[in-house]
Amino acid sequence: MSDKVALVTGAARGQGAALVRRLRADGFHVAAADRLIDDLRIQIEELDDPGLIAVELDVTSEQLWATAVAEVVDRFGGLSTLVNNAGVLHRASLSEETADGFESSWRFNTLGPFLGIRASLPHLREAQGAAIVNTCSTGAIRPFPFHAAYGSSKWALRGLTQIAAAELAGDGIRVNAVFPGPIDTPMLDDTARQRLIERSYSGRLGQPMEVADAVAFLVSEHASFITGAELVVDGGQCLRIG
Repeated sequence: MSDKVALVTGAARGQGAALVRRLRADGFHVAAADRLIDDLRIQIEELDDPGLIAVELDVTSEQLWATAVAEVVDRFGGLSTLVNNAGVLHRASLSEETADGFESSWRFNTLGPFLGIRASLPHLREAQGAAIVNTCSTGAIRPFPFHAAYGSSKWALRGLTQIAAAELAGDGIRVNAVFPGPIDTPMLDDTARQRLIERSYSGRLGQPMEVADAVAFLVSEHASFITGAELVVDGGQCLRIG
């Protein structure tokens, strides 16, 4: 067993794929989890790395969480780190939002991390240096119009992170969150990408690896006295008033 075993959700592309590479470089055994299992398996097989496995996971499914965690523990002997990165970005005005659209965002962005924490908890309690990182959003710091479902679900995830940090501190499990701003991932369409670049202080979007570097710090021994923290990775987006 490696004493550093991480399960990363939403790992097939973008920010999740960067997280997998970064944690593996830091010596973690990594279970890369995603619904896009065919794409993910191809990527993992091409790397031919025994310290890396692909795991099929729909984060809204309690049963699939149980199966995924069992697979990780069976392969690597334990689980020390959970990165709840999977999420969906859904835009709609309040007048056009639907109950299904609203609920779907909450199921992926809030229920999913809750189910992941609960499924992983018995193994995290046994691990040394156990850590959880939830991927929130600057949408959980500032209100963005047309993001009622996404923003509110990320605000809820922010609250869940704080509650979990307080509740699990006595178990030696640190729980923190990253708040990415405008990051260049497939989640952004071309219109959104250009608009965000034009409004950026730095004149660019952030790169997935810049978020992965922040997560790598939070799960490392260098952050051993940090829990309940909120690390914003947004190039100054939240500094703007308008």
